[in-house]
Amino acid sequence: MELSFADISVVWFANWFLNNQQKHPLSIMKTIHVNIKSIAKSAVVLCLSSLTLASCNDFLGYTPTAVVDEDKAYSDPDGMVTSAYAMLGDCWYTYPFNLWPYGDLASDDCLKGGSGTTDTDYHSVEIFSTLTPTLGHLDELWYRLYCAISRCNRALVSLDEYGESKLGAATTKQRIAEVKFLRAHFYYKLFMVFNKIPWIDEEVYKNNLQEKTRNDALTHEQLWDKIIGDFETAYNDLPEQPSDGGGRANKVAAAAYLAKCYLQRAWGNGYEDSTGVNFINKDYMQKVVDYTDVVAKSRYGYLEDYGDIFLPEYDNSKESVFAVQASDYADDHTTFGRGNWSNVLNGAWKMWSCGWDFQKPSQDFVNAFKTDNGLPEFDDYSKTNDHPVNGKPTAQKWDPRLFHTVGMPTFPYKYEKNFTLTTDNSRTPNTYGYYTTLKCVPQRGKGETYNGSWQAFAMNDYVIRYTDVMLDRAEALIELGRLEEARTIINDIRQRAANSVSKHIEYAADQCKISLYPDSYFKDKETARKCLRWERRLETGQEHERFFDLRRWGMLSSTLNSYFTREVNDSYDGQVYAQYYKDAHFTKGKNEFFPVPYNQIYYIPGLYTQNKGY
Repeated sequence: MELSFADISVVWFANWFLNNQQKHPLSIMKTIHVNIKSIAKSAVVLCLSSLTLASCNDFLGYTPTAVVDEDKAYSDPDGMVTSAYAMLGDCWYTYPFNLWPYGDLASDDCLKGGSGTTDTDYHSVEIFSTLTPTLGHLDELWYRLYCAISRCNRALVSLDEYGESKLGAATTKQRIAEVKFLRAHFYYKLFMVFNKIPWIDEEVYKNNLQEKTRNDALTHEQLWDKIIGDFETAYNDLPEQPSDGGGRANKVAAAAYLAKCYLQRAWGNGYEDSTGVNFINKDYMQKVVDYTDVVAKSRYGYLEDYGDIFLPEYDNSKESVFAVQASDYADDHTTFGRGNWSNVLNGAWKMWSCGWDFQKPSQDFVNAFKTDNGLPEFDDYSKTNDHPVNGKPTAQKWDPRLFHTVGMPTFPYKYEKNFTLTTDNSRTPNTYGYYTTLKCVPQRGKGETYNGSWQAFAMNDYVIRYTDVMLDRAEALIELGRLEEARTIINDIRQRAANSVSKHIEYAADQCKISLYPDSYFKDKETARKCLRWERRLETGQEHERFFDLRRWGMLSSTLNSYFTREVNDSYDGQVYAQYYKDAHFTKGKNEFFPVPYNQIYYIPGLYTQNKGY
């Protein structure tokens, strides 16, 4: 039996290459391009991608039930586009495409969690001092993201050859724009983590030049040009809202991504000796304003209650500019559904059948939500460690977003009073404390998405949400001297937070107090920056951006090394934890980016160069 690309929504190409010991994208791209034909047009194996995730070993012994001939695959351009889309959520805890280990764990916002410091490769990401190019999870992430890029390149080749004859000129143009959006998305992820990456596009692929493409062939600026170029194609050629809806890329999402690219680019190259306020490019900042203006005038907007943003029933709301789509197997009539596998580890211990208790909010992060007369305690927030207790209000008040973001003993888990957190819901409190993350998990009472050896959640994974875009806009406005406009945006966001108490967290109402910034806080850029940066931390905390924010501002070494010193002294109700931070140290000029994986460098010796310091 043959299975058409058009008949499935999630596909996984080439079972055989998952056994590739090198796990190098160049070998994959070359093999798919050349070797398939040398095997007498052997079939490309297809299976549901979630089968690869059911267990670590079962998939490798899986007997394929359906195949697609290579030529037939390429002759179905719409199916090839679908296969590229499928890669958005084709992730796993060792290579989460939302980058939570690199955006959250590597920052001052969270601790790893789990059973201890040796249960994954992520301990090194948290403390930096033991971070090396041999880290297996980094290799997995690089490899899988390039697999995704390979899907995009293959789809573009198919569209070029068969698009107009099969789909018509207009649809082909739109599909090309969608695929270039996807490719830019994957490259953005790679670039943010690894810095030195090879640019492999459809022309490189068609000419079989993968193994001749260096990762230093393009400068930092030139790589930005490439990524931005793909997003610009998407922006120019996509509709504001696709007629078939769903999770397809659109013009507004491309504008939001372009703004994000230019904002990152505007501050410098990421290393602290060439990043920060002294290196700001105002032309790029203006680009941020221009593109965010498109988003501000679109159908997207602020969801009324902050808590609703992180509930599955509000997936694809006006807050969601672009998100990885997830589903429940019970709803889509599949065995496993399209689960959110990036966050598979992050459920609370003993709350879920497979609660692995990773992504534990830090005490420093909790402290940041303190308010004084409703405003942040910028300079004094970390002088004492405070722990809110349900039903016991104190003089210390908090930004309401704390109770939407951090699960704490004595408080309901994700608003459900029937599932109240206790100290028993922490797996290793002597190492990682008692806090748990809330944003990336649904409510417990709604049932489990997949109940087995692993557990995925049927909740979309945000790539870009509207408030994130508006904070990007406020940041650019501050740097352009338009301080009052920035204050208006930030106060709109704070007002939404103030309004987000009665619906979900009424039990914490007596502990919440938040006020709008007075105009005196926006009389100069330095104070305005402090407000903006604080707002980003509270609003988007545990959403995988904090490390990259600090890097953009040139603040990583000072922030993290100070944080390591404070966090090592953590205790909760007499339980001391986070002692392993005594071994942590961030090295400026090195740790701003993660190392190019050893397997990639030595697959073809001399082709790739390593990032500074490794």
